[in-house]
Amino acid sequence: MTRAQLPDDLEALESQSIYILREAFARVEKPAMLWSIGKDSTALLWMVRKAFLGEVPFPLVLLDTGMEFAEVYAFRDRIVREWGLTVRNESCPPESGVDQSLPPAARHAARKSAGLRALLERERYDAVILGIRRDEQAIRAKERIFSPRNSDGSWDPQRQPPELWDYYSTEVPDGAHVRVHPLLHWTERDIWRYTQAEEIPFVPLYLARNGQRYRSLGESNITFPIRSDADTIEKIVAELAATHEPERAGRAMDGESEDAFERLRAGGYM
Repeated sequence: MTRAQLPDDLEALESQSIYILREAFARVEKPAMLWSIGKDSTALLWMVRKAFLGEVPFPLVLLDTGMEFAEVYAFRDRIVREWGLTVRNESCPPESGVDQSLPPAARHAARKSAGLRALLERERYDAVILGIRRDEQAIRAKERIFSPRNSDGSWDPQRQPPELWDYYSTEVPDGAHVRVHPLLHWTERDIWRYTQAEEIPFVPLYLARNGQRYRSLGESNITFPIRSDADTIEKIVAELAATHEPERAGRAMDGESEDAFERLRAGGYM
């Protein structure tokens, strides 16, 4: 996994993320990591392997709705084989089992919250590591790096602990858990620059074909491409430097109602 020296800013970002990963592993009893197979969680998985000498020392979980793109499943199978990974494929419950007052696309997304809740109830993980970033969506900007969840998986952004001088609280009540966000301080452009510098593989749907590409990958029935000619990482980085469009512009649930994503997050969505 030896690569050329990272630029100073990326090296600093990577160093902080690896520190967070090691802190989480040292301070919680039973962590697990969610791997969505997107660019962020795959970059995070790369850092996990760096942090722990090529190993992944906690369970790796895919919350599977059965609606991922075919290219996502093919990429998963390839990386599992090439990196020698063990991945738990957690099937999510049907849409009929989630809050029916949510808009249609949000109900599809809520299946993953229900799948995670079932996983936590069964396996009793006390920490979940995942690759979200503050710049992805406004409600995620309220997150902490170590973010406590209630026993039902719900999140109260007004009751988040302070995080000063890299001190993180991992204390949660019995039956609850903490979400760990090692990429919270990264940007979308940082992730792509890091992916390029480290030569990290990624799902090819992110690259433009016929004037379109996916900027964010969700379920195939609620995620749509954007107009783009960026068919290389270099062009993606340049495009991101110039665009004012939100990263999740292709996610149907983000355009359904003003509070749909906030309701999902409050209820345990990633």
